[in-house]
Amino acid sequence: MIQQKNIRIEDFNYDLPNERIAFFPKEDRDSSQLLVYNRAQKQITDSEFHRLPDFLSKDMMLVFNDSRVIHARLLVHNATGAAIEIFCLEPVLPTTELTQALAQTGKVTWKCFVGNAKRWKSPLTFEVQTSQGTIPILATKGEQVENAFLVDFQWNADITFAEWVEAYGKTPLPPYIKRQSEKSDETRYQTVYAHYDGSVAAPTAGLHFSQRLLQELKTQGINTEYVTLHVGAGTFKPVTTDCIGEHYMHNEQIVIRRELIDNLLHNINKRIIAVGTTVTRSLESIFIIGAKLHHQIENPLHVEQWEYYENDKISRTEVKTALEAIRNYLIENHLEYVTASTQLMIVPSYQFKMMKGIITNFHQPKSTLLLLISAYLGDDWRRIYAHALASGYRFLSYGDANLYL
Repeated sequence: MIQQKNIRIEDFNYDLPNERIAFFPKEDRDSSQLLVYNRAQKQITDSEFHRLPDFLSKDMMLVFNDSRVIHARLLVHNATGAAIEIFCLEPVLPTTELTQALAQTGKVTWKCFVGNAKRWKSPLTFEVQTSQGTIPILATKGEQVENAFLVDFQWNADITFAEWVEAYGKTPLPPYIKRQSEKSDETRYQTVYAHYDGSVAAPTAGLHFSQRLLQELKTQGINTEYVTLHVGAGTFKPVTTDCIGEHYMHNEQIVIRRELIDNLLHNINKRIIAVGTTVTRSLESIFIIGAKLHHQIENPLHVEQWEYYENDKISRTEVKTALEAIRNYLIENHLEYVTASTQLMIVPSYQFKMMKGIITNFHQPKSTLLLLISAYLGDDWRRIYAHALASGYRFLSYGDANLYL
């Protein structure tokens, strides 16, 4: 067994009082507090997010996740009036590829969390108001898969799954935000640059960026680029095992565009700042995919949970070599993009290949996201989090931000 699997999750615990969790966002996106930590100087600076450009330079490139959160939470009722919640997690049939699944008409099967599942004994019908009028949807609960169920949705209209889910569903707030979603969440739990439908949780580091701030970055000559990782609900899955080697890392889809690879190669000497843990996982997974293509390792478009730590060929590959391997793959197959998947688990001892800094929120105790942050900061994360708790910072998805350099 590789040594990383023996890491104890209890070593990544801290006391997070309930009152420090942000249940609502700040009125203005870029008005959040910003904690800046310089690793070389081991210095903490308290600032505001709208001042982010003050800490960046032209030799940096910010990479954002442009996935868009879908209205994945469906509230329906059975024949007796009992409320049942269906949380759409990931497509199963006729395709597992998210973009294609969202464009399906007539019938789809999704893996879903089901609240009050015992009260769902027969198919449910609910009506959706769309531009084409009122459309009945038939939902049938199938077999149980782990802690979720397969759910068949059927409808007789020329409308896509994405269209009726957007019309009927609710914004899927994280489980620790213990309130019903409101109209304002439809815009605030979505980045201003969200473009491609597919996430069931927001890439929350990006929620702090306003159009005004993006324009200021452009004016200052700071390069920006986008990758698409469709965030799954597994991002909130707590680690319940004693050692992380027993934790099953969730799978997420990444869309790798040739334009992104070309820009990364063109800016190979720039310092990449990942906007969020989802971008960090995306970029590092892209490196691993490129390394697998270069070394002709089987199943190159899927990153397994531990293979980076287990295969020296991957970890020793040069970044430029990995990126060129992806570009060559796309060119040879006449593709402008490819959809890949990742279960990469970033834990202490991981050697980051792509990113040199990260903008992120404060994460839950004993979470895989905190493990990722610790892989970058080492034990300094404890001092940073202690400072934030003592200084009034707000935590989790709607909370304040960090910039680690």
